[in-house]
Amino acid sequence: MKIITKHYIDGAFVESHGKQVLDIIRPTDGQLIGRVSLGDEEDTRRAIAAAKRAFATFGRSTVQERAKILRRLHEAASARIKDLTDIMVEEYGGVVQFAGLIVQSGVNAFLAAEKALQEMPWTQSWDKTTVTLEPVGVAGLITAWNANALFICLKLASAVAAGCTVVVKPSELSSLQTRVLVEALQEAELPKGVFNVVTGLGNVVGAELVRNPDVAKISFTGSVAVGQTIMRDGAATMKRVTLELGGKSPTILLDDAALDQAIPAALTMAFLNSGQACAAGTRLLVPKSRLDAVKQAIRNAMRALAVGDPADPKIAIGPMVSQRQYERVQSYIRKGVEEGAEVLVGGEGHPKGFEAGYFVKPTVFVNVKNDMTIAQEEIFGPVLSVIAYDSEDEAIRIANDSRYGLHAGVIGTDLSRVRRVAAQLRAGRVVINNMTDDPQAPWGGFKFSGIGREYGRYGIGAFLEPRAILE
Repeated sequence: MKIITKHYIDGAFVESHGKQVLDIIRPTDGQLIGRVSLGDEEDTRRAIAAAKRAFATFGRSTVQERAKILRRLHEAASARIKDLTDIMVEEYGGVVQFAGLIVQSGVNAFLAAEKALQEMPWTQSWDKTTVTLEPVGVAGLITAWNANALFICLKLASAVAAGCTVVVKPSELSSLQTRVLVEALQEAELPKGVFNVVTGLGNVVGAELVRNPDVAKISFTGSVAVGQTIMRDGAATMKRVTLELGGKSPTILLDDAALDQAIPAALTMAFLNSGQACAAGTRLLVPKSRLDAVKQAIRNAMRALAVGDPADPKIAIGPMVSQRQYERVQSYIRKGVEEGAEVLVGGEGHPKGFEAGYFVKPTVFVNVKNDMTIAQEEIFGPVLSVIAYDSEDEAIRIANDSRYGLHAGVIGTDLSRVRRVAAQLRAGRVVINNMTDDPQAPWGGFKFSGIGREYGRYGIGAFLEPRAILE
């Protein structure tokens, strides 16, 4: 059993001042696999002070110096890809086929940031005016539990590229993953105080980062409720904020879609990361004229989405992260039935043979109306709502009828039509015909999905302020 009692502050692992201890439970079988000492306000203030001292020098570093650091971070993280993948599978229950991609994306974020760094317009001049992009200062990076390595690496890469120093507050549910990652990144030999990590609760460590006047910027990934608290409490010290707050993403299946390709693609988007993904396409909009064919195609395709041991490369859906998350998903499945939706596949309870862990049955509802709870609220589990529409215009209206606007998808064979529909969706990213990614494309949402963008030059820009000098 792994015991973690230290945080990473000012270039070294130091004993936690906070004494509260959290059990780390393996979600595949509910067994205790570790304990972590949670940081408190004092630990957080020490980390902020270290970052503030480091910023006095690092904030004046050159593009070339920061590019070298990003390359070192990439090299250091690359050496531990297998370890990072294995611990994500064990501690979080992420299926290995997806965990490997998540970890690799996190590691690659350093090279993607270096590329964007070299392309940024750091200085612009006209007449007797010069505008430079300046690092905002100490940044608090608050990350979620569903893709730990990706979130930390992505935010760290953008902040470092901008010239900021950071204090990371990872999810306490990701303590083992964080320890492996920090050990890896320590090998990059960053200047002391540039990179600090304090594991603790959001209402303790996160709250101190938000209210502390020496922290200029908060970059947060998590729930709407916490994002609203960060905006409200951060206003007292004029915090700059980037908030990625989840989604209820629509996938529009057009009437010319080839179902043998479209349905597996739609299900992949719906059950991404066992459904514990902010980008998951959990509303599938289908033409009424093809509803019966779609239902049969879903039944057939679901056979390929096996539930089980996340370490098995053949498994597509693993457990939920915790008992609490398992119960949350179960409550939404019950709510769907109560509100009149029909269970096509799945339903309440554990899949047969997986009663010990936090596994749920991948569930597909049909006869769903877009005003139902399961169609409006983010469930964060493998639950898909199929919603029928009469016309293309109605499909677009339903897709946009959500308080969220993070991600969307459109599937069809007529690409000009697909692109026309995609251009009318109020979402930060829209994918066409399958899940895809571009590490230079902006990531973030409209409406309640958040404020600001990450990735590439957009992510670096979130940690910068323009300064004009006029003669």
